[in-house]
Amino acid sequence: MSQLDPALRQRLIELTTREPVILFMKGTRQQPQCGFSARTVEILGRYLQQFDTFNILEDEEVREGLKIFADWPTFPQLWVNGELVGGSDIIATLHQGGELAEVLGSDVQPIAIPTVTITESAATRIKEVTQDPSPALRLVIDADFNYSFEGLERIEPGDVQITQWELSLVMDPGTASRAEGMTLDFVTGDDGASLVVDNPNAPAQPKLMQVEDLAIWLESSKPLHLIDVRTEQEWNLAHLPAARFLDEETATFLDGLDKDAPIAFICHHGGRSQQAAEHFARLGFTDVYNVVGGMDAWSLRVDPTVPRY
Repeated sequence: MSQLDPALRQRLIELTTREPVILFMKGTRQQPQCGFSARTVEILGRYLQQFDTFNILEDEEVREGLKIFADWPTFPQLWVNGELVGGSDIIATLHQGGELAEVLGSDVQPIAIPTVTITESAATRIKEVTQDPSPALRLVIDADFNYSFEGLERIEPGDVQITQWELSLVMDPGTASRAEGMTLDFVTGDDGASLVVDNPNAPAQPKLMQVEDLAIWLESSKPLHLIDVRTEQEWNLAHLPAARFLDEETATFLDGLDKDAPIAFICHHGGRSQQAAEHFARLGFTDVYNVVGGMDAWSLRVDPTVPRY
C-alpha cells in the first residue's frame, strides 16, 4: 500500500466504500468479459437484486492500483462494506457452503417466488418428452430473455421452485425476477405443435421504419430521436441533419431519456442499427425503430443528393 500515490489511495478508498457491495470485474454486470467475472456475477445475482460493479478494463489506474491496495493480484474482487471478501473461487466456496448470505449481510433480499402459469397441456407434453410422471427441470431466462429448460442436477442456494400439475420448475433468482407473470403453454397450430412461453417482462421488439416514413416523420412536428450508429468516418461522408452521432455525449443523453421516448437508429444498410435498436429495447425502451436500408436507401429513394459510398 505504501507504493500507492496518496491521491490514488484515497480514490480507491472512496471506490471500495461507495456502496455496501461492489464488484471490481472485467466488463459489466450485463456484459462480463471473462468467465470468472461472469460466474461471480451469476452467483451474486442469486442473493442481490442490485449491486454495484466497476469495469477495471476501462481504468488502468484503478486496475493496477487495486492489486496493491487489496494485496490481491487478480480480478474479480468483491468488496463488502469496505472490506475485501475475495475473488471468484472464494465467492464460489462461500456460496456452496451456504455462508455467502451472511457475508453479504443486510443487503440480501429474500427472492420472491414468481407467479407462473403452467397449462395442463404443457405439463403433459413435458412429461411425455422426459418420460417422467413428476419431472423437475431448471428454467433459465438470461438477461436477453432467451429461454432454456435443463435437467436439474441440484438445488443451489438462492434457488426458488414452483410446482404445478406435478411438474416442478427450479429457477435462480435472476430467472425468477424475469419470470413474474409468465405462462408456459403447449400450442398446436398450422405450423405444428410447440411449447410457447408468454412473458410480459420480455422487451418489446424494435419496429421497422422505411426511409419514406422517416422522411415524413422528420417533416412533421412529432418528436423523434434519430441516432446514427455508423463510424465517424462514415458520418463525415454523409449524414442527416436531424441525426445525432452515437458518441459518449449522445450515449449519456440516451441514458437520461424516458423509456417511452421515440428513438430511431440508422446506419449504412440497416444491420448495425438493428443491433442497436435491439440493445435499447432490452434496456426497457418501448418505442424503438430501425431504419430499414439505412443511409443507402435514403440516398436511393428519398434524397439522391446525399452521397452514396
